[in-house]
Amino acid sequence: MKRDLPAVKPQVKRARKPPVADPIAPGARPANAVRYRVQVLDRALRLMDALAIASEDLGPADLASRVGLHKSTIHRLLVVLERQRLIRRSAQGKYGLGMKLFELGSRAVLQLDPGAQAEPFLRRLVGLTGETSHICVRNGNEMMSIANVEGRWTLGTPSTVGRRTELYCTAVGKALMAYFPAKELDEVIAGMRFKRYTRRTITTATALREELARVRRRGFAVDDEEIEEGLRCIGAPIRNYTGEVIASISIAGPVFRIKKERLGELARAVIATAEGLSAGLGYARQSAPRGDKPPASPVGRRAELQSAP
Repeated sequence: MKRDLPAVKPQVKRARKPPVADPIAPGARPANAVRYRVQVLDRALRLMDALAIASEDLGPADLASRVGLHKSTIHRLLVVLERQRLIRRSAQGKYGLGMKLFELGSRAVLQLDPGAQAEPFLRRLVGLTGETSHICVRNGNEMMSIANVEGRWTLGTPSTVGRRTELYCTAVGKALMAYFPAKELDEVIAGMRFKRYTRRTITTATALREELARVRRRGFAVDDEEIEEGLRCIGAPIRNYTGEVIASISIAGPVFRIKKERLGELARAVIATAEGLSAGLGYARQSAPRGDKPPASPVGRRAELQSAP
């Protein structure tokens, strides 16, 4: 009799999973390169951030520890960044930020224009407050509007680009003047000819200085029917990448809508918009010029808002 031989199970060869390629390794496969491209960029930016906040140049091991990456990954990133002059390597084998960043930053500064970047911020401010919003810069002893968005109310406050107003009796003017260097402020006030537009207009240097001190304390300015009866405005400073106040933003509306009990709420919206636009121009709080007090802290500002006239 023939013995039945045990059935032989066919052996199925399992396909080996391809190794996951290091996305920044030379010759990385295209699919993986696309998949991890954003991650690689994120890692490179984290590395440059670590160099930016360090008080001295850092070696690869220090960088690996600070950003939480393997030293081999750090090494490949460093090679690419150094080749692009985004970082530099010292004779001791340590790394710092490169001059390419300075070149790019200088070009970016030349392209920064508060007027060109203003519209989305102004529209957001109109959405928050309903009132006409505009941005002004100094032009001699006047403020000049360079961008504006009309409010949503039928009864609104007309505002046109190119319109000029006084420094001393407008919210935009006082928000700017409050941060002038002391010598410049003295010269500007000495050359002023105060004109009374309403019964509330500031007409003396002493009263103006007191008002500007108040603006600096609370971080915003108010035009309380000072240039036109029945018109109330709230303004806040806009800073550039150096921390210098270069413009101001404000809302304007009739006193029956911008009521005194709403000043705190509306001022917060104006300040937040000014800070957002300042950040877009490269400003960080630590970049304020020496001797120029930054806006009040949130706690101090809240107290000022509640006691605003």
